[in-house]
Amino acid sequence: MHIPRSFCFVARPFFAAALFCFLGSGTGAAVAQQPYKVLDRWKLADAGWWDYLLVDSSAHRLYLTRGDHVDVLDTVTGKLVGTIGGLHGTHGIALDASGKYGWVSDGGGNAVVKFDRATLATVATIPAGTNPDGIVFEPATQTVWAFNGRSKNATVVSATSDKVVATIALPGKPEFPAVDGKGIVFDNIEDKSEIVRLDAHSLKLTDTWAAGCESPSGLAFDVPGHRLFPVCDGNKMAVVDSTSGKVVATAAIGDGPDAAGWSARHKLVFASSGDGVLSVVDASTPAYKTIESLPTQRGARTMAYDAATDRIYAVTADFGPRPAAATPDNPYKRPAMIPGSFTVLVIGR
Repeated sequence: MHIPRSFCFVARPFFAAALFCFLGSGTGAAVAQQPYKVLDRWKLADAGWWDYLLVDSSAHRLYLTRGDHVDVLDTVTGKLVGTIGGLHGTHGIALDASGKYGWVSDGGGNAVVKFDRATLATVATIPAGTNPDGIVFEPATQTVWAFNGRSKNATVVSATSDKVVATIALPGKPEFPAVDGKGIVFDNIEDKSEIVRLDAHSLKLTDTWAAGCESPSGLAFDVPGHRLFPVCDGNKMAVVDSTSGKVVATAAIGDGPDAAGWSARHKLVFASSGDGVLSVVDASTPAYKTIESLPTQRGARTMAYDAATDRIYAVTADFGPRPAAATPDNPYKRPAMIPGSFTVLVIGR
């Protein structure tokens, strides 16, 4: 994160989004694909900036972190079904495998907040490091991993006891994590352009690899294919072997990405970027060609993929003019978000 991810605005021109292309790679998988398009736009009236979002496919819910609360939407109707309140500066969501609990990385509160997925009520608040950001549930060990952006470490929480079981130092500023389901956790280290490999059984950092591109943020993972997909500055997505750490390819994506997604069924990787482009990369061949660059909307740099419906959700809003000067309350000169303009883009085929 070059700026806090809660403020998902990129002050870049929209020229890159003017290109829409769908290029067949000649393979059966690519030829079978149809172009993705924006199917719907859901408006939310509540105020609040945003960061990551996450789909619960089985429950038809979409979780959106919104500053001091989390919005929960019905993915069938697009309607708000509830909120998780009393928070301070939310970043990410993690969900357990049983469908019972979820966790929020509350960066402003330096805590991991556990909630009941049926009632959305807070169950526990667990102290973490400074500004927990990316967060993930690790099923083999039943632990929750919160990656702390400012203290540059990971807080590991038992999903059953709600206790911190380890704090693991990291070589730099962590970003988005991914797991293999068997006890291995990966995370991007943004300021060092690296990926770390952590063992959830031994609670140790076991490897540090070059990410293959600059300032990696979002991270998708093809677990059976042993491929990690960090998305980076410089309009690049890297392809990294998750067993050796070797960079095997790079792909072209939009400018200012912050999230990525993986479709196991269609062998596609998605990257959402702040210039208003959703990049679709064909991972069925070693070429990793970008087969679509879909114009979305400026600032739509975070996304979540629903494998059950082949839907992508991205979020953004409309903004006023950028301030001419920084202030103590607004050191990054962020423009004001226009009230009522927060939008969820529903993308599919």
